[in-house]
Amino acid sequence: MSVALVHRPSMTLEAFASAGGVHPLFVTRMVQLGLLEPVAGAFPDSQLARLARIRRLHATLPLNYAAMGVVLDLLARIDDLEEQLRRRPWT
Repeated sequence: MSVALVHRPSMTLEAFASAGGVHPLFVTRMVQLGLLEPVAGAFPDSQLARLARIRRLHATLPLNYAAMGVVLDLLARIDDLEEQLRRRPWT
């Protein structure tokens, strides 16, 4: 199942869950585990990509959700390092 990422400034729990193709209780659980972070009670659209990554990781790796936080942090760090390499002037 694919999820279309459409720019929305922030969404309610229900709208976010619907856009991510999950049940609102799943989103609530991910917030409780610290894997998703609402801002002032709403979800920024940037969290949709993180939700999609959580779903992919859970579907492909035998990780519990607690361990997934570590994996998500490592993947974010890799993304940051790759971006730094792309911007680096080669001499």
